[in-house]
Amino acid sequence: MLALSLLLAVVWVLPLAWALATSLKPDSETTSTPLKWIGSHLTFDAYQRVWDSGDLVRWLFNTAYISVMTTLLTVLLCSMAAYGFSRTEFRGRKVLYAVVLAGIMVPPQVLIAPLFAEMVQFGLVDTYWGVILPQVAVPAMVFILVKFFDGVPRELEEAAFVDGAGRWRVFFTIVLPLSRPVLAAVAIFTFISTWNNFLWPFLVTTDPNGMTLPVGLVNVQSSYGVRYAQMMASVVMAGLPLLVVFTLFQRQIVRGVAHTGLAGQ
Repeated sequence: MLALSLLLAVVWVLPLAWALATSLKPDSETTSTPLKWIGSHLTFDAYQRVWDSGDLVRWLFNTAYISVMTTLLTVLLCSMAAYGFSRTEFRGRKVLYAVVLAGIMVPPQVLIAPLFAEMVQFGLVDTYWGVILPQVAVPAMVFILVKFFDGVPRELEEAAFVDGAGRWRVFFTIVLPLSRPVLAAVAIFTFISTWNNFLWPFLVTTDPNGMTLPVGLVNVQSSYGVRYAQMMASVVMAGLPLLVVFTLFQRQIVRGVAHTGLAGQ
């Protein structure tokens, strides 16, 4: 098992190491044969060209703002929906929950046309909210949170109800604090997927000042053609913030997955 884990780790790390090595080569040596890991000399010229070709600071801000807002809204709305499905009885509850679960099987690409038409109708094209709102409803996160809430002891809530607490107070002061591990996992997964999302921001933003980092870097690449050193430098620059986030919160990710009960599935 240890040997298999090490093999999988090497397979996962190898493309990243090649991307980093390629980004530090002179561009003329990225396609030379035979292929070499290290060029004749290390250079940060590719990073400098990518930086000079686009407004990376603005794109980083846009991506961070959109990712944070999407994460906060997703955690709030999905947790509220999941708590409603887990704890309340109402007419059509099972049907509505089945519809939400069915949403997991719908490819996001299928919804692009109607979502774009909706954003045009509401005048949200080229705005932050036009990028954020369609990414907030995530059926998979509702499912994960429902599974977790089902395991929270109902006795804690019943004791609070006896003391006069209402449903909202119980939810915000008892249920959510007990759900911190799974909420952290949901938040991190949402943040990463939003940060990496290319297709929707690419379609709904045309103003360079409103572009996210993946979209902006693709536009930069198209401006200087196929130059592999710059392309790999763009990949490294786009992925570095996520690597930092994962390194800082990897314990919360593991704990959150364990608490959802999905670790063995």
